[in-house]
Amino acid sequence: MSAINQYTDLYRQFGRRIDAASSPVLNALRQAALAALDGRRLPAKGDENYEVSDLEALYAPDYGLNIDRLDVAADTDEPFRCDVPNLSTSLYYIFNDMYHGSGFTSGTLPEGVMVSSLRNADEAASKIIGKYYGSIAPIDDPQVALNTLLAQDGILVYVPARTVVEKPIQLVNLLRAAGPLMTNRRILVVVEAGAQAKMLVCDHTQTADVDFLNTQVVEIYVGEGATFDYYDLEEASGHTHRVSSLWARQEAGSNLLINGITLMNGTTRNDYHIDINGERAETQLLGMAIGSGSQHIDNHTYIGHNVGYCHSNELFKYVLDDDAVGAFTGKILVAPGSPRTEAYQSNRNICASDRARMHTKPQLEIYTDDVKCGHGATVGQLDEEAMFYMQTRGISCHEARTLLMQAFMSDVIDGVRLEALRDRLRHLVEKRFAGTLAQCRSCTAAQACHAKIKK
Repeated sequence: MSAINQYTDLYRQFGRRIDAASSPVLNALRQAALAALDGRRLPAKGDENYEVSDLEALYAPDYGLNIDRLDVAADTDEPFRCDVPNLSTSLYYIFNDMYHGSGFTSGTLPEGVMVSSLRNADEAASKIIGKYYGSIAPIDDPQVALNTLLAQDGILVYVPARTVVEKPIQLVNLLRAAGPLMTNRRILVVVEAGAQAKMLVCDHTQTADVDFLNTQVVEIYVGEGATFDYYDLEEASGHTHRVSSLWARQEAGSNLLINGITLMNGTTRNDYHIDINGERAETQLLGMAIGSGSQHIDNHTYIGHNVGYCHSNELFKYVLDDDAVGAFTGKILVAPGSPRTEAYQSNRNICASDRARMHTKPQLEIYTDDVKCGHGATVGQLDEEAMFYMQTRGISCHEARTLLMQAFMSDVIDGVRLEALRDRLRHLVEKRFAGTLAQCRSCTAAQACHAKIKK
């Protein structure tokens, strides 16, 4: 029996309770999601086209679900400052998969900008949600359909036309539970024509010994001439299993930067799907993954150049140690009638131990002439000559390894367009390679919030 069946059976049994604890705009797509899942199964080991991530196995355990939206003892008035100094943000957070509003917000958002719960949206926000929710992420994708069937809350970020949001919008996602839990959240971002905004999303697990299945679907619309940066930082526990699907649509002249960073995790599957639908658009898709122990990190990407005169650059880097497993499957499609397209894809990897494994599959499909495209992948080990040279200069083997691995990740970090975040990431990556667990909740304000939650 497919793992999907236990969730479709659950909805058929408890659908009224799920709907009652959500909102009409989210409930409107549940029947379509249920129909899309009929007879479907998730990728699994042994399938003909199996590509490393056994999603059937991830979804198979009987996790708990908070379908009645029972609240937890989280104090939303307590300032929660992520460990990124000198970065003034408008901060919001989601506890498990329930929106809990703002924490410490420096200044007010510009007029017309909305940051809202999907479940408790007002009339104006509901109209935007109704227009865009489910219109970018296709319901026939089984991961999207499962999330659509079960998600009861999430966050809307809306930036009206020609509005510039100077301060980054920061979303902290916290996972905490007494027993195994499945969470399903949605993120909907709408940046209208000529607008500019940046968003930082941080994932953290606060109960490290509890098994979580954390699913999310992110939908991003970038209007004509708009600019949007999306930074996704995962710093979770070894018992956290994350399945994330990001779907973005770009219009003419837009500029989109997506940077996905996995510092700590258990099992991670990230899907990125970007459709470029307007000429003169620019896209940067960057990713960085650090794996050790028995961690598993899998990134699947798709960039569709559906029109001409656009540019995309994709770079994913992995450093894997111990028994960690990494996977990258990337596809760039240049559709017919898309001349003067420039598209580049690169996946570069280091296996720092003999037991680490990396699977990589870069792909290009080009159906038009007059384009500049390239793709490639490398898998190697640390430079032994450089290691030897550094040790002859009095640098220990451990420190030499750390320095080389940190330098390897530098160009992904350099792609961050927020200086304070870029500087902080260098520090976090250094601590990660040095074997020190660097979690945002180590800062003073986070500890205070954590203490209140425990009560």
